[in-house]
Amino acid sequence: MDTTQLLKGVLDLAVLAVLDDEDGYGYDVVRRLRAAGLDDVADASVYGTLRRLFAAGHLTSYVVPSVEGPQRKYYGLNASGRAELESSAKTWSGFADTMAALLAARTEVAA
Repeated sequence: MDTTQLLKGVLDLAVLAVLDDEDGYGYDVVRRLRAAGLDDVADASVYGTLRRLFAAGHLTSYVVPSVEGPQRKYYGLNASGRAELESSAKTWSGFADTMAALLAARTEVAA
């Protein structure tokens, strides 16, 4: 199964979940997603997702100077982002439960 297609469908939810723990800048979000097990996540996809979620009004942003290079743009959840996270998490849970039931039924039939 092509996990990159699955990832495209849930990247918004994954980014919102990561930012629910702590604000972060682009590459920090990428690093945290990879550390959570989403090894195939592409930098450009995450940066695009951050911009899209910000434009949709789900994120706040602020700039922090960096002693190691250029300033970093941090993103954090606002009330709209938390509501979107809650709604998307419920949708994902329902979908995952349905898939688990379908696969369990398949296993029972094969046995």
